[in-house]
Amino acid sequence: MNFQTIFDKDRATRNKEEFEGTLVEYLEILKENPDFAKLSHKRMYDTIIEKGYEVIKPEDDARVRKIHGNQIIRRYNFFKNDFFGIDKTIMKIMNYFSSAAMKGEEARQVLYFVGPVGSGKSSLVEALKIALEDCQPIYALKGCPMREEPLHLIPKHLRKELEEILGIPIEGDLCPICRYRLKEEYHGEYEKFQVIRTDFSIRSRKGIGVVPPVDPNNQDTSVLMGSVDISKLDLYPEDDPRALSLNGAFNVGNRGIVEFIEVFKNDVEYLHTIITATQEKSIPSPGKGSMIYFDGIILAHSNESEWNRFKSDHTNEAILDRIVKVEVPYCLELNEELKIYQKILKTSTFDAHIAPHTMEIASMFAILTRLEPSAKVDPLTKLKIYNGAQIVEQGTTVRIDITELKEEAGTREGLSGASTRFTIKAIDNAIANSETGCINPLSVLEALICSVKEMDISEDEKKRYLNFLQDTVRKEYNKTLEKEITKAFIHSFREQAESLFNNYLDHAEAFLNQSKLKDTATGELLHPDEIFMRSIEEHIGVSESSAKGFRQDVTSYMFYLIRKGSKMDYTCYEPLKDAVERKLTTSVRELSRIITKAKVRDEEQDKKYNAMVQELKVNGYCDHCCDVILKYAANNLWKD
Repeated sequence: MNFQTIFDKDRATRNKEEFEGTLVEYLEILKENPDFAKLSHKRMYDTIIEKGYEVIKPEDDARVRKIHGNQIIRRYNFFKNDFFGIDKTIMKIMNYFSSAAMKGEEARQVLYFVGPVGSGKSSLVEALKIALEDCQPIYALKGCPMREEPLHLIPKHLRKELEEILGIPIEGDLCPICRYRLKEEYHGEYEKFQVIRTDFSIRSRKGIGVVPPVDPNNQDTSVLMGSVDISKLDLYPEDDPRALSLNGAFNVGNRGIVEFIEVFKNDVEYLHTIITATQEKSIPSPGKGSMIYFDGIILAHSNESEWNRFKSDHTNEAILDRIVKVEVPYCLELNEELKIYQKILKTSTFDAHIAPHTMEIASMFAILTRLEPSAKVDPLTKLKIYNGAQIVEQGTTVRIDITELKEEAGTREGLSGASTRFTIKAIDNAIANSETGCINPLSVLEALICSVKEMDISEDEKKRYLNFLQDTVRKEYNKTLEKEITKAFIHSFREQAESLFNNYLDHAEAFLNQSKLKDTATGELLHPDEIFMRSIEEHIGVSESSAKGFRQDVTSYMFYLIRKGSKMDYTCYEPLKDAVERKLTTSVRELSRIITKAKVRDEEQDKKYNAMVQELKVNGYCDHCCDVILKYAANNLWKD
């Protein structure tokens, strides 16, 4: 197939989809499919819902239960590949559209996003605009600058009858230009008024109007609602509709979206059009004309400082009362933050090898800066709990409740800290500065340290960020790396971990039931091995006095998994997984140290070393990564 064939086929398809007919023909179409006359909020809601959504119940998903408690989470397919860690924010947005689609009070309110820089406010708005571009076309009056609904032609006295026939309500009225054309061009014969099929377009300003912040000294409301065309005043009087130029954001955004960028950077007088556009669904006409019907979604967004300044002025109450505020915080879940960076890097043309745990380290730093300090746990433990990990207090079996941590943090958590944009720029710098075309956690840590030192923030805040990087994150990476090397050294790591896990469960269950175990090899009945169980439990600080409680927790959780029919392996209960892995790590630490640090190895040692490197490469490391991390491990993990 050549290029001309592609173009011809596309043109033929588009020509087939085009429509131009009279109001009567449009009414026949509506009889078959009333959805073409949907109002803007209903259209947006249906467009998103058509992609489907997943209802996640706490009883069906352990991770959701740990993070969100008993709240049911809805994940919408439309958002799931682009937005991560803000499920509750997206649910609030969809609640707004759901209510507005049913003509609730939200249909007459501004949807306003507020949050820190780089939290995703603009991206959410862009996604909604793209959704509008992808929705089914609409029918509009031909030549109407506001592409208004053809049902506006129906006289008031006939509307009730047609509403019963079509099964849809009719609201709204003609704009001044169409009213004039109906009278002069069609001589009042509204049924002959031409109707066309049209779509939405960001680039062509078809159903999508954008209002950037305007210099207060140069504000012109024509940006919002059009103007009187001065060049036509020689031909027509000022109040003649033919002199109007309805090309403002509210005019072009009719039946679609009007976006206010950094909305509160504008003077409040400039925003008065919002008052009537929301509650009365009408906007002023340029010149001396009457009010014009408007049906559209008004989206606004700004940073929190501007919102606080605006709401502190009591004279702004009229606008504040017409706003549905949705906070868009930074992501606080490690796994979800990781997905954000992976998505961003996929869209770039960077061709670099990224070593395992590199993005995880960057994500960890970003989230640590966003968490409010806690009197209950250290920042890293809090991060892990927010990520759905099962954590027990050191030396006890008391669980740390995520709900208590969130209540302690208050409503400010997630609204400050390092932005995703800041972190990804540091990663970009690490890639750009790499001479080998490879980055690893160590190079990204250095890039982040350099970026933090150049940040324009207070010295105390800068010191806190650097402490996270140089102490908290680095120590956590050291533990991860030690575990990674140990796993590579012990080729059968998982099998040994599963064996330790199963043995521990058998002994813990026998201990709690006060029964004996049967040796599978000899058939001999044995008492539970207290020394064996303690050798595992002590690695996570479970004291002797709280060992029984810990064993009860473990076995209870395993029975819960069995009842659910879930998979049961050594990773299913986080504290026990940690204890098993630490025991295995400790048991080979010395051997790993010798092999890693040995400058001259014998044949057997060299064989084991090469096998370890090969295993690391299977796990995602390249030759350069292996060389860097093993040298780092030799110098930092197993010091004499």
